[in-house]
Amino acid sequence: MQIVVLDGFCVNPGDVDWSPLKKLGTLSVYDRTHPDMVAQRLRGAEAAFVNKVKLDRALLQNARNLKFIGVLATGYDVVDVATARERGITVTNVPAYSTEAVAQHAIALLLALCQHAEYHSALIRQGAWTAQPDFSWWEIAPVLLYGKTIGIVGCGRIGTRVAKIADALGMRVLGCSPHKHEDFPGEFVSLDTLLKESDVISLHCPAKADTVGLIRKDTIAKMKDGAILINTARGSLISESDVKDALTSGKLACYGTDVASEEPIKLRNPLMSAPNCIITSHYAWSPKPMRQKLIDVSAANLTAFLNGTPQNTVN
Repeated sequence: MQIVVLDGFCVNPGDVDWSPLKKLGTLSVYDRTHPDMVAQRLRGAEAAFVNKVKLDRALLQNARNLKFIGVLATGYDVVDVATARERGITVTNVPAYSTEAVAQHAIALLLALCQHAEYHSALIRQGAWTAQPDFSWWEIAPVLLYGKTIGIVGCGRIGTRVAKIADALGMRVLGCSPHKHEDFPGEFVSLDTLLKESDVISLHCPAKADTVGLIRKDTIAKMKDGAILINTARGSLISESDVKDALTSGKLACYGTDVASEEPIKLRNPLMSAPNCIITSHYAWSPKPMRQKLIDVSAANLTAFLNGTPQNTVN
C-alpha cells in the first residue's frame, strides 16, 4: 500500500516514531505540503494522512487511487467528507488523544494570569526584590481562585477534565453544553447564567454555526466586571477586537489563549497589542506522549480499515 503523510512536522519534528505506519506499506512523509503540491503528492497514494492540509472536492475527485484518509487530529474540517463519501473514501480521526494535555494547558494559562510568576521572576532578576526592605514583596498581588466560580463552555472530555481540576482547587463549577458528560463535577446552567455568575470562563466547545463569535461585545457585557477568559478551543469562538476592547477598558481582567482566528497568528491581530493577554502558539495538544498516540491510533485506524472493520470514522 502506498501511504503518504502530507504535513507531518508538527506531529513529529523528529522525536516520535512513524514505524507503526511504516509497517503497513510504503510510507512517504513530507514535513509540509504547499497547496500547489497536494495533487502531485496524492498521485498514486492509497492512504493519505493530513493534519492541516486541506483536501477539497477537486483534490479528492482527482485522487483516483485514494481509499483512506486519516486526519492526524480530532477536528476533521480540513477534509470535504461529503465528497469523500461520494468517492467511497473512508475518513478517520483520532478522538480524545490530548484531553489531559489541553486541560493542563488551560489551567496553566489560568494560573499564569493569576500568579504573575514569570512577570515577578523577571523583575527579581533585575534586582527588584533585592532592593526591598521586607522579606515579602510583590508588584501585582496574586488572585486567589479558591471560592471563585469557573464557567465551562463545552462540557465534553476536555471541559470535564478542566472542571475536575478547578473543583480540586476549591472553585465552584458551572457548565453549559448541549451534551452533558456524566462525570462533570458541577452544575449545568444556561449560557446567560454562566456568563453572569462566573469569575473565570473557559472555552472548550467546537467551532460551529452557533458558537463562532460566541464571545463578543454583547456577551462580554453580560459577564462580571473583571472576569478572566481562557480559550484552548478555537480562535473563531471569540471576536478578537471585542476582547481587546474589553481588556483595554478593564471589563475583562485578562485573557489567556492558545488559539487565534488565523494561525500562525498575524502581527495585525488585535490581541497582539491587547493588555493583560497571554498568547501561546496552539501547542496545548503537543506533549510527546500525545503526538506518539496520534501516530499509534492513526496506524490502528488504517489497520482496522484494511481488516474491513473501520474505526473512528467520520463519514
